[in-house]
Amino acid sequence: MDDLKIGVFVCNCGTNIAKVIDCDAVVDSVERLPYVAVARTYKYMCSDPGQDMIQADIEEYGLDRVVVAACSPRMHEPTFRKTLQKAGLNPYFLEMANIREQCSWVHDDPVAATDKAAALTAAAVMRVAHHEALERRSVDMCPNTLVIGGGIAGMSAALDLADAGNRVYLAERSDHLGGNVARADLTAPYLDSARDMLTERVTRVLEHPKIDVFFESQVRKVDGFVGNFQTTVRGKADDGAPTDTVYDVGSIIVATGYKEFDASRITHYGYGKLPNVVTSFELEKMLRAGRVTTKEGKAPQYVAIIHCVGSRNLEFHAYCSRVCCMTALKYAHEIKSAVPGAYVSDVYIDMHAFGKGMEDFYRRSSEIKTLFLMYEKNDYPVIRKADATDDCDMLIEVNETLSGETIELPADLVVLMVGMEAREDSDEVAHLVNISRDKDGWFIESHPKLDPVATTTDGVYIAGACQAPKDIPDSVAQARAAAARVLARTAHGKIEIDAVFAEVDEEKCSGCRMCNELCPYVAIEFDAEKRRSHVISALCKACGACVAACPSGAIAARHFTDKQIFAEIEGVLV
Repeated sequence: MDDLKIGVFVCNCGTNIAKVIDCDAVVDSVERLPYVAVARTYKYMCSDPGQDMIQADIEEYGLDRVVVAACSPRMHEPTFRKTLQKAGLNPYFLEMANIREQCSWVHDDPVAATDKAAALTAAAVMRVAHHEALERRSVDMCPNTLVIGGGIAGMSAALDLADAGNRVYLAERSDHLGGNVARADLTAPYLDSARDMLTERVTRVLEHPKIDVFFESQVRKVDGFVGNFQTTVRGKADDGAPTDTVYDVGSIIVATGYKEFDASRITHYGYGKLPNVVTSFELEKMLRAGRVTTKEGKAPQYVAIIHCVGSRNLEFHAYCSRVCCMTALKYAHEIKSAVPGAYVSDVYIDMHAFGKGMEDFYRRSSEIKTLFLMYEKNDYPVIRKADATDDCDMLIEVNETLSGETIELPADLVVLMVGMEAREDSDEVAHLVNISRDKDGWFIESHPKLDPVATTTDGVYIAGACQAPKDIPDSVAQARAAAARVLARTAHGKIEIDAVFAEVDEEKCSGCRMCNELCPYVAIEFDAEKRRSHVISALCKACGACVAACPSGAIAARHFTDKQIFAEIEGVLV
């Protein structure tokens, strides 16, 4: 190790890092460390010139190891590993020091921030000296895909995969395809028929020779790892009995959709007590039947549409359900068309008219004499039964924000725009395919901006409103993106497995199975015959939970050995 040569490259990240940290001072501090043959700083180390600089120095100085002090390794570690590979070095001879998120972005004092950046970089230098050459492995990739959910997202993903020649198994819990879109009449902003749109898509799915659709089915079990999953689907046999079938798939797309908020939870709207207070989906049912009436069968003279029922509300859901505003405007058009003489009031918190054509749609809605009234969040309109002398069925009291006055609206029909929320079985599905949920129950993506369809479990993707509230175009776009990710992997026929994972020394393993219970990725199996645990390397993310917990010290993590960790700690303290 005496002849080891390490190169250190400190990134200014434009001004992201250099605005707070003196990058030249960091270079000066680390170039005196053992084994450092060259230390440089550059404006954008991840750019092509920055990578070319690293590659040139590897060749010129004969570098054995490389340290890059820059931003989050999660973002650019693969970039710099490829740079090492191009220069003929093992890609795992790289170590990154995060001096942006962990340093410049969280500190105001330039001197303290510079000292911390120098310590983090020194720690990386001491650690990289003990890195070992690791090699990735390849496994065969099964081209089949399981799609869970037969709504607009699930069908869109299934069709893209099947049109590319891949076998698709589509599991749907209900007895029909279409999901929540099948409950809609028209779609905003162009008032196209949801039924016509779905009919074309459902027909294609049912008639596609590469798609097997299972109605009234549930995925009961998922074993294996990316490229080689074994999935158990429970469906009904011809005689009506429950029956389980195992399908081999390489990828899984979760597109389970959402459920509507239960309007009865907000008591002052009177849903379930006042007969002419209905939800948006109940109005859709009327519209699909070609009529808009009160429970008494009369055409309503006054209709009020109330936004954000269950959304943008700290008591229930703080998030925006995204589709409600434009759907409410759609209802104004449809109600006016069905009952030309009706007065429509639109009671909202904020009007969110995002998306193509939506601002024009908002303008057209005002032109048909819709009355818009604004109320503050958590200052709900209150609905009560009208007196016999009133010329309406109900009265709505609104503390109107723009006028600053309390306004009383007449209503014969009140439509509650119920928000989206995660399905009640989202916890079960998340556990089944080993993915995470956020505090509201939505499935969590790998990266909200750079990887919005993947999850922390390789080979499992999410699409549509199971990830967060979204409209039809966004659901379809995400579904097709998930299908593209699957096709990109299956095109090669094989899949690479990361070389960083935990390993069990069977000689030391006592068979206590503590690691089996702790592993968040379900990556550890117990061999009942040997009475020893075994790590499935393709599932392991090298989080270290098992390494830290093993009472026998039988588990070690590749690329995170004790020697490497202790050297890193020593480097921080130098």
